[in-house]
Amino acid sequence: MVADINPFESLQSQIDDAAAHLDVGDDVIERLKHPERVLETNLTVELDDGELERFKAFRSQFNGDRGPYKGGIRYHPNVSRDEVKALSGWMVYKCAIVDIPYGGGKGGIIIDPDDYSESELERLTRSFATELRPLIGVDRDIPAPDVNTGQREMNWIKDTYETLENTTEPGVITGKNIASGGSEGRVEATGRSTVIAAREAFDYLDKDLEGATVAVQGYGNAGWIAAKLIDEMGATVVAASDSSGGIYNPDGFDPVAARDHKNETGSVVGYEDSVEEVTNEDVLTMDVDLLIPAALENAIDRDLATDVTADVISEAANGPLTPEADEVLQKQDTFVIPDILANAGGVTVSYFEWVQNRQRFSWSEQRVNDELETLIVDAFDALVDTYETYDLDNPRTAAYVVAVDRVADAYEEAGSFP
Repeated sequence: MVADINPFESLQSQIDDAAAHLDVGDDVIERLKHPERVLETNLTVELDDGELERFKAFRSQFNGDRGPYKGGIRYHPNVSRDEVKALSGWMVYKCAIVDIPYGGGKGGIIIDPDDYSESELERLTRSFATELRPLIGVDRDIPAPDVNTGQREMNWIKDTYETLENTTEPGVITGKNIASGGSEGRVEATGRSTVIAAREAFDYLDKDLEGATVAVQGYGNAGWIAAKLIDEMGATVVAASDSSGGIYNPDGFDPVAARDHKNETGSVVGYEDSVEEVTNEDVLTMDVDLLIPAALENAIDRDLATDVTADVISEAANGPLTPEADEVLQKQDTFVIPDILANAGGVTVSYFEWVQNRQRFSWSEQRVNDELETLIVDAFDALVDTYETYDLDNPRTAAYVVAVDRVADAYEEAGSFP
């Protein structure tokens, strides 16, 4: 990650770019560039050895004009107040581009979870849930998983909330396992939307996805599932990487087998079908048809962007390109599918999970996937229509034009209170 790039400033720059093409007042745009509130709290947790340790945690509620705040909770050493603010803002516009009735929120704890036991992480998670209790709720703010969190942590938060509130309310959080009220299709959703968007882009650009070469930077849940699904569509995954390094095979490799190797060893490095070990930078600049950045924000800055050779980028990660990198890639005619559309599958299926919880009724995986396909395709069509109608420089600006316009409309229709 590029340390000197502030993700919150990147978000604000993206909103300003869209605002230049909209008939929305500067005062409204200024409102849409800042969070409504940010919780900053210190969690003191007893470790297994009896010692106490303090952890700093955040929850940003960015905008609720279109519905309850929605967004994940991440556990990572690089979590910061500005990062959480940026991620909560991206969630606002992500929900708007796919037209689901949510605002945006995001949370995080500054921690490397690998350094702590499961029981310590449970106590930490339940402590955070207790702090979040006054803010969250099925019609107020619905958290979800993010980096280094998953079904386990969501189940702990749900149980803590329900115990303290003396109620049963599975819809207070999404990304749960099936037994706790989770949805079929949720685990694959982010990777699935990333490849659906890529498929639509290839079709729009009159490129053949069959046999196209693909590199995936970041081989966590979103990355490996995107690799698996794009492989099933006939593309060839030739490179993948995680925080330890990368693998390369010009003839392609089995994405599932590479995932299995990572699960067994902790990294894709050393996978038997790799013919060469490469760096993350090698993966990002590899001569491929499709690049899927699926790690953390600011993976590609201005300098690295000059070496990027992929024809299409589908952003599985949030904010993997800096604004300066966007400018470089635009001049290189790289078609970038922005994160707020490409990785919107996670929040979309979280919305489906929330709907199912409210109805106390479960959908089949096929229905979930079909509904997701419809929303992502419709969102891509809206992006392309705006991209062409306004003769915009890049697809990201088009996505933000659509999304900011929808949020501004919701605000202006509701009026200002008091």
